[in-house]
Amino acid sequence: METQQINNYISNSEEIVGDVEYIHEFYSTSLKNERDIIVWLPPSYYSSSKKYPVLYMHDGQNLFDPNTSFIGYDWKVDEVMSGLIKDKVIQEIIVVGVYNNKNRIDEYNFFTEKGRKYANFLMKELKPFIDENFRTYPHFSKTAIMGSSMGGLISFQLFWNYPMFFGKAACLSNSFWVDDGEIFNMVKNSKTVFNNFNKLYIDCGSEEKELIGDFNKMVKKLEPKKSAKILDFGSFIYKGGHHTETDWALRLHIPLRYLFGISD
Repeated sequence: METQQINNYISNSEEIVGDVEYIHEFYSTSLKNERDIIVWLPPSYYSSSKKYPVLYMHDGQNLFDPNTSFIGYDWKVDEVMSGLIKDKVIQEIIVVGVYNNKNRIDEYNFFTEKGRKYANFLMKELKPFIDENFRTYPHFSKTAIMGSSMGGLISFQLFWNYPMFFGKAACLSNSFWVDDGEIFNMVKNSKTVFNNFNKLYIDCGSEEKELIGDFNKMVKKLEPKKSAKILDFGSFIYKGGHHTETDWALRLHIPLRYLFGISD
């Protein structure tokens, strides 16, 4: 997809495009804390009785609204999604943005106790609530997870350990360096069995010098699984890409098409 077309989707407006519902102070019994949840609904949601796939995204405050984003610039998820759906490039999906908190570093790492509790929160508390209150396809093949940096790490970890729960994952600018690269041992020693529905995408910006070495290392480990048709795996280096919300907004269309694209 041409860069100019993507730029046409993105504006400087602070208005959220489309319909959203907020779930304020959602309490987790696993984590013993609470956080806000933002749910973006596809264009046909209120005019149909259809069910929709669901994409869970970390760092929810940075996804839709520059006023809540910690750097004043958001991922433009609403704008990119709306443009791709309008152009019939991707399926209509529900996006669930899960806000982070002061425990972000520990929660976004499955190797920590809080990380495992965060996983439990997503799978046993938040997802059942979303499935009960919104018209979703609850099956793992229709459930995806996405994040960047530490959010990319936890998305990868959740997909790898629970592929029959989160059937798809997009992991941007991953913090594979955490715990001295323990994630590489996880992949090496894993006996995880993947299904035909499972899809995994990872990427890195070409200017993310501190991350690109680990990115290439992970691609090298996963390519044989792709070649053997054990795993539907896609990887991408975004030329000129840096470690910012601005850059993730510009390449968001790539993982969205990979996970939810409509075949010609």
